[in-house]
Amino acid sequence: MAGVAKKDVVLQVENLKKGYGPVTIVDQFSMKAHAGEAVALTGRNGAGKSTVLRCLVGADRPDEGSITVNGVKVSETNPQIRRSVATVIDDLDFFPDLSVVEHLDLLARAHGLDDPDELVDEVLEEVQLVPQAGQLPSTLSSGQRRRLALATAFVRPRQLLVLDEPEQRLDVEGVEWLGRRLKQELAGGLAIVMASHEPSLLDAIGARVLRLEGAR
Repeated sequence: MAGVAKKDVVLQVENLKKGYGPVTIVDQFSMKAHAGEAVALTGRNGAGKSTVLRCLVGADRPDEGSITVNGVKVSETNPQIRRSVATVIDDLDFFPDLSVVEHLDLLARAHGLDDPDELVDEVLEEVQLVPQAGQLPSTLSSGQRRRLALATAFVRPRQLLVLDEPEQRLDVEGVEWLGRRLKQELAGGLAIVMASHEPSLLDAIGARVLRLEGAR
């Protein structure tokens, strides 16, 4: 992205701790992600990958520690963070009465992007949803809904991309496409932090792997 040098630290996490009730999920977790770098969180189920990602985007509040994006403390309601971070970490709740293209157009316009119509058309073609552009999301297959969820991240401004198992429900061709697309994001100077169980995807983007063991 413009204004972000290749080696700048985009994301910094220091001594993150998060628990639910009496159970600590993540404890003393620290990491950095630089512009142009992909970091992959791996580990067994329950090790805290999704918990970390939810904290990174402000969906969950850490019990202890700090998280900053370009030096700004993460808050889900901070406009500066919302302009900097794009995410696909949950199954999205799409508006029931908006079509595929209307969802993407609304996002692009809400973020004030130049030429939103052209951008939405390009992304629809890339995610192979042009024939389904007029459909409601509820009528899509699970794989198509995953492509739409990813498309929502690609029609908004971003310097950090946070993804939770983005390969879910994609076929082999879809995973290969995703690898190519994420490499383009990295080449453009974005930082990517993701959880994934797909080694071929991590290899394709040259991700640095951090294994979470869970709190002890």
